[in-house]
Amino acid sequence: MLFIEANHLSFSYGDKLIYKQMNFRLMEGEHIALVGANGAGKSTFFKLLSGALLPDSGTIEKRAGLRLGMIEQHLHFDRDKTVYAYLQSAFQDLFDTENKMNRLAEQMKEGDVPDSVIEEYGKLQDYLLDHDFYTLDAKIHELADGLGLSAIGLDTGASRLSGGQLTKLCLAKLLLEEPDMLLLDEPTNYLDTSHIEWLTEYLKAYPHAYIVISHDTAFLNEIAGFVCHLENHQLIRYIGNYQSFLKQHEARRQQQIIAFRQQQREIRKLETYIQKNKVRTSTAKQAKSREKKLEKIDRIDPPASSKKSRFHFETGRTPVRIVFNLEKVSVGYDKPLLPPIDFHLERGEKVAVIGHNGIGKTTFLKTMLGLIEPLGGKVTIGERVAPGYFAQLSRPPALAPLNWMMESFPDVPEKVLRSHLAGCGVFAKHMRQPMNTLSGGEETKVRIARLMLEKSNVLIFDEPTNHLDVDAKDALSTALDQYQGTILVVSHERGFYEPWVTRVWDIEAWSLRS
Repeated sequence: MLFIEANHLSFSYGDKLIYKQMNFRLMEGEHIALVGANGAGKSTFFKLLSGALLPDSGTIEKRAGLRLGMIEQHLHFDRDKTVYAYLQSAFQDLFDTENKMNRLAEQMKEGDVPDSVIEEYGKLQDYLLDHDFYTLDAKIHELADGLGLSAIGLDTGASRLSGGQLTKLCLAKLLLEEPDMLLLDEPTNYLDTSHIEWLTEYLKAYPHAYIVISHDTAFLNEIAGFVCHLENHQLIRYIGNYQSFLKQHEARRQQQIIAFRQQQREIRKLETYIQKNKVRTSTAKQAKSREKKLEKIDRIDPPASSKKSRFHFETGRTPVRIVFNLEKVSVGYDKPLLPPIDFHLERGEKVAVIGHNGIGKTTFLKTMLGLIEPLGGKVTIGERVAPGYFAQLSRPPALAPLNWMMESFPDVPEKVLRSHLAGCGVFAKHMRQPMNTLSGGEETKVRIARLMLEKSNVLIFDEPTNHLDVDAKDALSTALDQYQGTILVVSHERGFYEPWVTRVWDIEAWSLRS
């Protein structure tokens, strides 16, 4: 059964063309990976499918009554609820039905009631039984266990959750709703390895359709039966997982290169003949014929050139040997999240901090930087230490990247800032676009570009690879490998940090030993 069909879809943000006459179809039960470079329009495509945006031209037809569920990169929801209450809201209609049934039960206790009340009570009870209402509690707990929410505490207020925990909470609610069609934008961001494995198995067995945006290629290899690639304003569909897509895409690219070169040779040949012969009386007719042939040629687009990001971090003046020193430091808000920490970071070290989400990694970084007061103990920052901090979550300003950079570095010429942004993969079409309308990957590149211009000698990153495409992730890893200063990075991606870190601090293992 056809779920969604998009025909001749075109869409632009201002003068930035995203799609041009694009077509797409989704059938019932299809499991699709949506891939493409940062800024290609993946998240925008989801917004068009969900109706949050309207196309400039073309049509999107959906099956009548299609239930569509979507998780976005930037999360917005009521933080006053507890984790359990938020998960319960996935079944709000069933709980409303139960409340209505309970009110009818109170009426029935009073004695003589019309048959219509008893009949309605029976219908409501059948409705709850048909929808497995009395097993919902077990279902909620099972899914909360799978995504690691039970370890946080189901009675915990959502306002107390970390960025990774909020992502889990929204994802859990969406999965509980079991819509006909899932739109998942970077669902593995902030998930631990064990929870990614759980989600992988869950999606492989999911009976309905979904489209997943992710830069986690191992994850896509497991869960995708089809890959749709956004490139050059078009959406190309491939059969198979991500690895299969790479091979097919390269073969397609080589064919396009050959066809493009052959056509260019033919065009040049026709143009040369026309130029030489159109003024001669004896050959003017033949030249006119070739001119018409040239006009009718359906020109092949040149193969898309991949403009890759380049990152490079300069070090400021040399700090003292001990950059940060923590003595029996207790981190947390109302109560400690971890046992007292004794930790020191030496000049030139490159340390990866790992551990499951919610254990306190971000709080540890903020306490070390002085952004949060420790609950106990002492934090000492060495002389001449100038940290550059990449936070896990940001509130993107409404400023365009170029304006934000000009405001941050007023002494740097605009031309230099333009060149700097372009080198980081933020090109002209993005520089004038408000940052709060950029994709997660584009916004991350802008924040990295800003960090590169700060006069720092210690780089502190909190989950920097979330939203970055594969090429940008590799470029950042290479830049940190070449960096001559000190690095502290929180990351779940072993392949990203393993080539260059000097040691790994596993907060989880340390916490269990303490």
